[in-house]
Amino acid sequence: MTEITDLAALRRAMAENAERPEGPARNARAEQLLAAAEGLNVPLAVIEALGHQLSVYNYSSEKDKMFVPFARLLRLWDERPGDFDAYETHSLHWVFKWMSAGMLDQPHIPLASIEKWLGEMERRYRLAGYSERAVRGAEFSVAAHIGDLARAERAYAAWLAADRDEMADCHACELYGQGLWQVERGRDAAALTAWRPVLEGEFSCAHEPHSVLAASLVPLLRLGRVEEARAHHLRGLRLVRPMESMRAAYAEHVEFCALSGNEARGLELLAERPAYFTDTGHPRSRLDFLAVVTLLTGRLTELGLGEEPVPGPAGRAWTARDLAAHARTEALALAERFDARNGTSYVGDRTRARMARRPLVDRLPLGVRTPRPAPAAPSAATPPAPAAETSLPALLAEAHRLADTLRPEAVDAWAAVARAAGDGELAPADRALIADHEAMSRGPEGAELFERAAELYAAAGDPGEALAARARGAYFRALRGEPDTALARVTGLYEEVRALYAAEATGVRQTASVLMSRARILMHRARTGAGPARDAEAAVREVPALVEGHGTPDEGDARLVARVAESWGMLAELAGAAGDGAGAAELLRRAVAEYVRAGVPWCAVEYEVQVAALAEEAGDREEAERALRAALEHGGPYVEPAGQVQLHLRIAELTAGRGEVAAAAEHALQATHWADQAGESGTSGAWARQRLGGYLLRQGRCAEAAEVLESALADLRAETHGDGAVVQARWWLGDCLEELGEHRAAAEQRLLAADIARHWPEQRDHATLAHLAADSLGSAGLVAEADRAYARAGELWRALGDTRLLVRSLRARAWLALREDAGTAEAEGLMAEAVEVCEEALEDAADSRALGGLTRELAQTHRQFGDLLAQAGGPGGVHFERAITLFGSLGPAGLHDRTAAELAAAELATELGHPEEASTRARVVLAAYENADETDETVRTRRAEAARLLGTAE
Repeated sequence: MTEITDLAALRRAMAENAERPEGPARNARAEQLLAAAEGLNVPLAVIEALGHQLSVYNYSSEKDKMFVPFARLLRLWDERPGDFDAYETHSLHWVFKWMSAGMLDQPHIPLASIEKWLGEMERRYRLAGYSERAVRGAEFSVAAHIGDLARAERAYAAWLAADRDEMADCHACELYGQGLWQVERGRDAAALTAWRPVLEGEFSCAHEPHSVLAASLVPLLRLGRVEEARAHHLRGLRLVRPMESMRAAYAEHVEFCALSGNEARGLELLAERPAYFTDTGHPRSRLDFLAVVTLLTGRLTELGLGEEPVPGPAGRAWTARDLAAHARTEALALAERFDARNGTSYVGDRTRARMARRPLVDRLPLGVRTPRPAPAAPSAATPPAPAAETSLPALLAEAHRLADTLRPEAVDAWAAVARAAGDGELAPADRALIADHEAMSRGPEGAELFERAAELYAAAGDPGEALAARARGAYFRALRGEPDTALARVTGLYEEVRALYAAEATGVRQTASVLMSRARILMHRARTGAGPARDAEAAVREVPALVEGHGTPDEGDARLVARVAESWGMLAELAGAAGDGAGAAELLRRAVAEYVRAGVPWCAVEYEVQVAALAEEAGDREEAERALRAALEHGGPYVEPAGQVQLHLRIAELTAGRGEVAAAAEHALQATHWADQAGESGTSGAWARQRLGGYLLRQGRCAEAAEVLESALADLRAETHGDGAVVQARWWLGDCLEELGEHRAAAEQRLLAADIARHWPEQRDHATLAHLAADSLGSAGLVAEADRAYARAGELWRALGDTRLLVRSLRARAWLALREDAGTAEAEGLMAEAVEVCEEALEDAADSRALGGLTRELAQTHRQFGDLLAQAGGPGGVHFERAITLFGSLGPAGLHDRTAAELAAAELATELGHPEEASTRARVVLAAYENADETDETVRTRRAEAARLLGTAE
C-alpha cells in the first residue's frame, strides 16, 4: 500500500477509496487514512480525513459509527475554524443533516437529544447565514417518524416555503422525501407526480433515482399501473444491488415480489444479501428489512410452503415458517425500541400493517426467471375435502352440460360423478358416459374400456351410441399401432350404423360419430402411408354430407357442428399435402368458423395455427398475425402453458417485424411467464427472455434489458438453443452495459461472444464483437487490453477486406497510444498506416459508392491525424488542409465535416498565435452557411463557433 507522505498523496488515496464498493473494507481503509493524516501534522489533512471517514460510514451498513468523526470535526471547528477551507466549511454544515437523520435511525438516542440537536442545527445555520429549508426538512423528518402528523404537516409546509440555498438537499432527494409523505398520507398518485422529474432523469444524485424507483413500487401496484411497476423493479434493483447502504430500498424490492406473486424471486433476493439479516449499524433499515422478510415468508406459509427451505441468518437452516416467526419477533422487538424512545406506537403500528399486507396482483410477469412456488401436496393426515358436498343430481346435471357442450372439463366432471356415486345406483346411460369419458382420458391405452362403455350404452337401449363407442375404441387402436385391426373393426361398425340409421333405429349424431371415427382411421393410414389419400378424402366427405343432409345443425347441437368443422380440417390437411396451400387455408378458415359457431372456439386453436403457418409460407405476415391472435383469443384458458409460449413468441416476432417493438416486448414477456408455468424456464423460457431482452434494448430500456438478458444467459445453452442465440444475447447485453456506463462488464460480454463467434465460418460477427469489446475496454481505462482487442479486430477486418473498419481500428489504436504518455511516435505511425491503407483502397475502388465512402474515411483520418498532432503539441495543419480538401470533394454531403475541420484548424491557428489564419478560416465557415437553414442545429452551432473564433482573432 502506498505510503502517505503529504496532503496530495492523502487526497489521492481518499479519492481511490471513495471509488471502492461500499462496505467494511472501504470503512477500514478510511480509518487507516485518518491515522496517516494524523501523522502529517497538517490540520486540514485531519479535517479532510475525518470528513472522508464520516462519508464512507454514512454510505455503508455501519452508519452508527459516523457520530464519532462528526463530533471530533465539530470540536475542531469550534476550537480552530481557521483550519477549515471553504470546501470543508461547507461540508461540515452539510453533514448536520446526516446527523439528524442518523439520530432518528438509532433508537438508543433519546428523543430529547434529537430535539436538542435540531435546535443546535437551527442556531448554527442561522449564524452561517443559511436558509431554514434544511432545518425545517429535518424537523419534518422527526415529526413524521414519531407520528406527530399535525407537526409534520406544519414542518412540511415550512420546508417547502423556505428558500432553497446551498444547504438544501438536492432536488432529487427533496422530491423523494416529498413523495414519501404523499404516500404516507394515502395519496399515491400525488407521490408519483412529485417523483416524475426524478423518474424521468431530470434530477439525480448518488442515491437517486435508486430510492424513488424502490419507493414507487407499491404505489404503482395499488394504482394498477403494473407495467410501470415491473419496469421500476428491474431498473431499480440493478441500481441498489451493489450498494450496501440501501437496505431499505432493497427491502422494498423484496416487498414488491411478495405482493405481486413473485415469491420465488423474493427468496432469490434474500439469498443475495445474507448480511442484511444481521447488520446492526442501521436499526431503522434493519426493521424495514425484517418486516418485509416476515411478509414474504408469511405469504409462502399461506401458500402451503411453510416447510420449504429459505435463506436466512447464518448459522442454521431455515424453513419459511421458522423464518417468518423469527423475523416477526425481531421486527416487533426493534419497533418497540423505537416506540419506547418516541413515546408513541406509530412505528410498531406501521410495522404490523406492513407485515399484514395482502398481495396486490396475483402474478405479475417480470421477464426474468421467476418460477412460481408450487403449493405443498396435502398430507396423508388431512385428505382434501370430498366433492360429495355437492349433491349427486347436481354433479350429474353439470357433467351432462359439460359433455353436451364439448367442454374439456367434462372428463373430470364424469370422474367426480363416479366418485360421488360409488357403487350406488346410476342409470346405465350415465354409467356408460362415465366409462366413455374415462376411456377418452386414457388415450390409446383406453381402447378396451370403450367396449365396457358400449355394453352399457346397449343396456341403456342406445345401440347407435354403443357402435359409436366401439368405433372410438377402434380409432384408439390405430393410434397405438394397430391400423389394420382398427380398419377392420370400424368397417363392420360403419356398415352396422348405416343399416341402423336407414331403419331409423339410431340418430344422425351417433351415425356421424361412427363415420368420423372411420374417417380418422383412414386419415391416420394416409398420413403413415398405409392407405391412399383418396379413400380418406371420400370417408371424410361423408360426414358433412350426412350432417348437412339432415339439415344444417343449429348452434345448440355442438357435437354435430364440431363434426362438420373437423371434416373441413381433415380436408384442409389433404389439400395441403397435395400442394394446394390456398385451398387448405380456406378449408381451415371454414373449420374455425364452424367451431366458433358451435360455441367451442378452443377447438379452433390448432386450425388457426395452421392458417398462420400457411400465411407465413405465402408471405402474408398480416394474416399470420391475425390467425395467431385469434388462436390466443379462441383458446382462452384451455391453451396449455407450452402452447401459450409458442403463440406469444410467434406473435412477438411478427409484431416486431412491422416495427411495433413495445407490443412485441409484451408478447415476449407473456411467453416468459407461460414458460415458467410450463416448467420450461430453462428451454423455451430462456429463448423468450432472450427475445424480450432484445426488444427492450430496441426501446432504449437498457437497465430492464440487462436484467432480463442476464437471466436468459443463466439458461441459454449452445446445444439447446444454438450458439447464435447465446452470442446474440451476450452482444445485446454488452450494448446494454455499455449504455449504462458499465464498460468493463460490457467488454467481458462482448469478448465472450467473440470467443464463440471466432469458430464460425463467416468472421464478420467475430470482427465486430472484437471491435466493440475494444471500445468498451478503452472506455474502462484498460488501454493495453483495448489495444490488443483493436489489433485483433484490425486483422479480421483486413482479412475480410473491410478497409473502412480496418482504418477505424488503426485510428483508435493511435489515440490509445497517445494516452500511454510514451511519446507520439507510435501514435503517428498508426495514423500514418491508416492513411496509407485508405489511399491504397481508394486506388482500387470499383464504383462511385465505394469511392465516396473511402474518400470520407480518408478525410476523417486526416482530420483525426491533425487533432492528434495538435493534442501532442505538434504541427497538424497539413492534415487539416488535406481533410478540408477531401471533404470539399464530396460536395454538399461533406459540408458539415468540412466546416468542422476548418474550425479545428482555426482553433489550432489561434493557439499557435496565427490570428490572420484563424480569422480567414472562420470567415470561410460563415460564408459556407450564408444561406443555410436556420433551424438546423449543426448550422447554428458552426456559425456560433466561427463567430467566437473570429472575435478572438480580431
